[in-house]
Amino acid sequence: MVVMLILIIASCTKTTTVVPVNNSPAITTTVSFSKDIQPILTKSCALSGCHSGTIAPDLTAADSYDALVNGNFVNTVTPDNSLVYLWLTGKEAITMPDGAANNPSNINALMLAWVTQGAKNN
Repeated sequence: MVVMLILIIASCTKTTTVVPVNNSPAITTTVSFSKDIQPILTKSCALSGCHSGTIAPDLTAADSYDALVNGNFVNTVTPDNSLVYLWLTGKEAITMPDGAANNPSNINALMLAWVTQGAKNN
């Protein structure tokens, strides 16, 4: 049984490790989409060739909120199953922003808190 467990673990192919949100400081204040989330999206995601209208969702300042909410990238019922959160944490394809080094340390916790708080356009 131990050998089988070792074989299963050894066969995993994930190459990016992301610190789980549980290790991040708890966010106890209201997360503002316009003040907290959008500046990070603008700096790290809405870049030429990325989510600036070329690749869905469009995360430019003018379109990001509608693209995320109306494009089914957020799930306020089970926030940790939101596609945007799964991409940020590397649980869905590669970690976003492309390359974990570009991911601001608090974006995962901020995004999860924003979705948990109802994904408001505030």
